[in-house]
Amino acid sequence: MFTRSLLSVFEEDAGTLTDYTNQLLQSMQRVYGAQSEMGLATEQLSRQLLEYEKQNFALGKGDEEVISTLQQFAKTVGELNTLHSELATQMADRMIFPMIQFREKDLTAHVHSFPLTEHEAAMVKYSRLPKKKENEKVKAELVGEVAYSRRKQHQASMQYYCALNALQYRKRVAMLEPMLGYTQAQINFYKKGIDLVSKKMDSFLGSVSSMTQNIQAQLDSEAEAMRMTQRELLSMEDTVYMPDRDPAPVNRTLIQKAGYLNIRNKTGLVTTAWDRLYFFTQGGNLMCQPRGAVAGGMVLDLDNSSVMAVECEDRRYCFQITSPNGKTSMILQAESKREYEEWICTLNNISRQIYLTDNPEAVAIRLNQTAIQAVTPITSFEKRGEGSPNPDRLENKEYMHVAPEPEDLIVPGTPIQFDIMLPASEFQDQNRAGGRRTNPFGETDDDCSPESDDSLLQQVFAVRFLGSMAVRSGQTQEVIYEAMRQVLAARAIHNIFRTTESHLMVTSSCLRLIDPQTQVTRIGFQLQEVTQFVAHQENGRLMGFVVEGRDWGEDDEEGEPSFSAFVFESNTEGEKICYTISLGKDIMEAKKDPEALVQLLKNMPLTNEGKFLLLDNETGNTANGGAPDEEESEA
Repeated sequence: MFTRSLLSVFEEDAGTLTDYTNQLLQSMQRVYGAQSEMGLATEQLSRQLLEYEKQNFALGKGDEEVISTLQQFAKTVGELNTLHSELATQMADRMIFPMIQFREKDLTAHVHSFPLTEHEAAMVKYSRLPKKKENEKVKAELVGEVAYSRRKQHQASMQYYCALNALQYRKRVAMLEPMLGYTQAQINFYKKGIDLVSKKMDSFLGSVSSMTQNIQAQLDSEAEAMRMTQRELLSMEDTVYMPDRDPAPVNRTLIQKAGYLNIRNKTGLVTTAWDRLYFFTQGGNLMCQPRGAVAGGMVLDLDNSSVMAVECEDRRYCFQITSPNGKTSMILQAESKREYEEWICTLNNISRQIYLTDNPEAVAIRLNQTAIQAVTPITSFEKRGEGSPNPDRLENKEYMHVAPEPEDLIVPGTPIQFDIMLPASEFQDQNRAGGRRTNPFGETDDDCSPESDDSLLQQVFAVRFLGSMAVRSGQTQEVIYEAMRQVLAARAIHNIFRTTESHLMVTSSCLRLIDPQTQVTRIGFQLQEVTQFVAHQENGRLMGFVVEGRDWGEDDEEGEPSFSAFVFESNTEGEKICYTISLGKDIMEAKKDPEALVQLLKNMPLTNEGKFLLLDNETGNTANGGAPDEEESEA
């Protein structure tokens, strides 16, 4: 009975050890699985680090250093992956295998209950022997069977007791041997890792650490600057964000501009839609970047283009850009008045091809300063004359040829007329039979009506009147160039962008400026009164002419001659208009000599109506019908 009680204690201990061994083996297998996964993960990490070089990043600043550093890390991670794989193998051999062997050999094979069934069966048979009729042979067999079962039971019990006793020693070894192997494997892994990382990579890791610290310092600096900017923005008043509240002056010397503009698109015959897009200039081109696009595309070539302010019924701050040939145009809207004026000035600077010069910024500034001087009050010019850096200029002019100064061509402070207004009374006079309109610019009383025009020449050009002013001389082309400069500068400085489109009719007897809607003559000149005419040397769309008049005395006696310069902008080259005026003068002179007129008729091609064949009329049929409404132009 004592043996049975002691045996039950050993059996209970063996059962507890079996449960614990199974749980410990599961934990060891989990560690082995994690280590195996670590090897696979480091291998994948090494491959992924090498993939960085193959990525097509839109922003690649500093990628060369990152790529080389990541390649070095990939090599190191690959070597570490070898160590992790070796560690996993050592865990399997030194930790997992001994524990499985202990469980299968010591717990499962030897620790089991010894059999009692054979001895019990033999004792039952022996107990059933009869008392009266004993059979010696049967009795001897049963006695031998009982003895055999007892011997066998005794041997099994001894083996069982020995196994239980040995288990108490084996369990201590089984608990320590796997952990010893695990620890030795880890120590071996760390030793090789130290040899790999510490000795070979100390300098490399130091440089990478310095690089990351520098990057972090730059990030901290940028973040601090951004926080300061945010604080400044938060401290500003709401008026800063309101449209048309920008206190900065208009910069008229820009040769580059970028920002959002609204562009008008036709959606039907009479309907339009506005789209807000990002526009910018690049060289001599106007570019546009649609929403979602990574780059912009060219919209229009700005070289020699025309920029004019236009009136839109539903929008403010609108301006129109027209190509030199007049076939392509677009209407854009700026967000504010300042943006509106800067866009017009910038596009005009680009149209003059300032960006092609060696120092475009300096050229733009110089042109702007020249424009300011052109509209400087007369007192400033007087002061400049008094302190002239070349006081001998007038004295030397008799002995050498020098370029005339602006004050020699146009009186400083001369008023500029930017439009030709036709009073209502004059409009009524021209609609009456035999009506005659007075000319405030010195037109003579010679008739210049359509009925009196020479039928040999009659050419119509669409022009925009930019301005007129009194000049001192009518015999040089420089006076027209100076008038152009001052008119354009005055328009730019005083933000006068509006012009009126008219039809300039050139005949062999006169020039007439006609309203395209009413066909009323705004102003007319006899051709012999035109003393000079020329197109601009750089901007072929600009042309001008000088008209000679008379300052009449009190007694209606002929006074001193006076000269007025008129500046126009055309849709085609001004040389065509100048050529037509020259041809008209030739016809006018040839009419004085019949033979010269016949010779001229032979040399020039004629139309079916007997008129001189020139270029096609710029306005098409506008000379006989309606014309577009008033347009606006940037001088």
